[in-house]
Amino acid sequence: MSKVQVPKTTTIGIDVAKAHLDVAVSERKEVRNFSNDPPGHADIVAWIKSNKIRPSVICMEATGGYEKNLAAALQTQGFPVAVVNPKRARDYAKGIGLLAKTDKVDARMLARFAVTVVRDGDLERYLLRPHDEQREWLTALVTRRRQLVTMRSAEWQRLEQTPLKLRSSIETSIKTLRVQISDFDARIRQYISAYYPAINQLLQSASGIGPQSSAILIGALPELGELNRRKIAALVGTAPFAKDSGHSKGRRFIKGGRFEIRRMLYMATLSAARYNPVIKAFYERLRAAGKFPKVALVACMRKLLTILNAMVRDGKLWNPSKGPKTDAASEQQRGDISANSGKNSLTSSKKFDLETQKKTPTRGPTHRERRAVDNPGWLTGQACPVNRPVC
Repeated sequence: MSKVQVPKTTTIGIDVAKAHLDVAVSERKEVRNFSNDPPGHADIVAWIKSNKIRPSVICMEATGGYEKNLAAALQTQGFPVAVVNPKRARDYAKGIGLLAKTDKVDARMLARFAVTVVRDGDLERYLLRPHDEQREWLTALVTRRRQLVTMRSAEWQRLEQTPLKLRSSIETSIKTLRVQISDFDARIRQYISAYYPAINQLLQSASGIGPQSSAILIGALPELGELNRRKIAALVGTAPFAKDSGHSKGRRFIKGGRFEIRRMLYMATLSAARYNPVIKAFYERLRAAGKFPKVALVACMRKLLTILNAMVRDGKLWNPSKGPKTDAASEQQRGDISANSGKNSLTSSKKFDLETQKKTPTRGPTHRERRAVDNPGWLTGQACPVNRPVC
């Protein structure tokens, strides 16, 4: 039997550590080691070019930021770079039976994973966006502000349990953090006004989205306005996923995504569910339908994200008239439907009765019902007659 000819796909896998890098090519067994610093990055580029390697993609794992400078250096030289979730890469290794884990093994595994992604035609979802210094700086400002807010909250919690003689130290720390947070607020506002005034105006036109929410969306979600509603919801982590197997129908759940965006979106939706007429009407409709509060809130998060995505895509400000129909409009629509269906209501009801009779099988009395008929006192807890020991 002749072997199936599979076109060769050349990829490079790089295992990233703090001090060094292990580089593997999909068609070779050799694994090269380089230092994780600018000279080492230059050596990798020179090695790829000297060996005339033309990779379809260079794949590496997200490693707490240690991969960022390398990815930027490779992108500058025109190489396509993919940064994947370490858990996803590890799950792939387990799926192909690769249980060992070393730096060299991981580098080969990443090269093999990249080959699979390229052949499946799924490369676009993994490719790293072009290096954008402006957006990265904005993300750094927003991240540092969030860290300061977290530190201030921790100091507030310690203040209550601290002896009176030591509280002045914590109060001084809180004041210092408050000043720094105000300083970062001003720097973020100035930076957005200088580089992203249009998209900031679009986002803040929606009730529930303030300056900090807008800054997080601009910095940490550059795909906003470029993806469809399903992909943007899955990217953020607000898309419901099924968990069904055979006859078992599990509850839908959300998982993964960018937690910074999802956390911000949750707080924004709490405000929008009270003061944004579109989101408020949607939330109340879901609650009236019997949905749990958190389920309804997550659905509102997804709806708010979808609307913001469409606003950025179309370049339009928030328009409340595009929201759900009002109660009057809904009643009018239901009235029109009832009027149009009134002619066939009798026929439909007869058909429904016939179908119900066909589908609903007849059954005899249950054991509990038979016992109640034979001995009425059984249900009330009275003793059974002597001549009926079967009770």
